[in-house]
Amino acid sequence: MIQYVTVGTRNLDKSAAFFDSLLQEFGATRVMENERMVFWMPADGGPGLSVCLPFDTNEASVGNGTMIALSAADTDHVDRIYKKAIELGAQCEGKPGKRGDTSYAGYFRDLDGNKFNAICFI
Repeated sequence: MIQYVTVGTRNLDKSAAFFDSLLQEFGATRVMENERMVFWMPADGGPGLSVCLPFDTNEASVGNGTMIALSAADTDHVDRIYKKAIELGAQCEGKPGKRGDTSYAGYFRDLDGNKFNAICFI
């Protein structure tokens, strides 16, 4: 259903480096970039992610209550994604673990404060 999501950034170069490394966990690579944005997609054509400097030139900000879930293959994949995000400078928002009876997830905020989680269903 989702084709791609975009989050704002205050520093395109730093954000792009963060996601270049993190999104390797999904086999995603840059498919488009310019002076305002960078866009990644996985080789299988699944949903993509982009970061951009806001078009209105105001400072990027995070949405209160907004979160993007990254679909992981299994619990080990969740652990790897979460660990890599933290190593890249992300802030912990909830260590990986079982959530309810059906999922396993780890939560973090990227370098600009956007909230993400890596999740799989168990």
